[in-house]
Amino acid sequence: MSGVILLNKPFRVLRQFTDRERPDAPRTTLADFINAPEYRPAGRLDYDSEGLLVLTADGTLQRRITNPSDQMWKRYWVQVEGKINNEACAHLSRGVPLKDGMTRPARARPMSPPAIWERVPPIRERKSVPDSWLDLSISEGRNRQIRRMTAAIGYPTLRLIRVAVGPWRLDNLQPGEHRVDSTLLTTVDPD
Repeated sequence: MSGVILLNKPFRVLRQFTDRERPDAPRTTLADFINAPEYRPAGRLDYDSEGLLVLTADGTLQRRITNPSDQMWKRYWVQVEGKINNEACAHLSRGVPLKDGMTRPARARPMSPPAIWERVPPIRERKSVPDSWLDLSISEGRNRQIRRMTAAIGYPTLRLIRVAVGPWRLDNLQPGEHRVDSTLLTTVDPD
């Protein structure tokens, strides 16, 4: 294969090909969806997060995608607890103080619920607590960064779906599906 592999990583799937932490009772991994052992994920996408995972066999490209100094934008649809508003989005756009320092300014705006697949298991719904959706892009990738950012401004994340990394888009890939993409990396901005 040449190019990159774009995979829609389902919820509760490790972003690696083996589960080294639990070899006796392994969790679902990338190997359950794709046979490409020479490819490695470029960037983080937590076990509890869904969406676009870019895999490459090119170490230089992998570093370029993941290196914070290259400021490659990653775009997410985030379901949060509470009704997100423009003031909260403005706060995210200025940067949020976290324990490991201030985040870079993000791009954030409320959005209508997207037309997407059902998550298995579904999000816990509470009749007394509303939820809403946020379109959020960041140019860094700290551990669980978006979850920590939304929690810091009072909107805990319920569901997190990555829809773009640089020039690559999730498009119509369904959970567990993948495609090979030969797009050259000429831009670092998904918008």
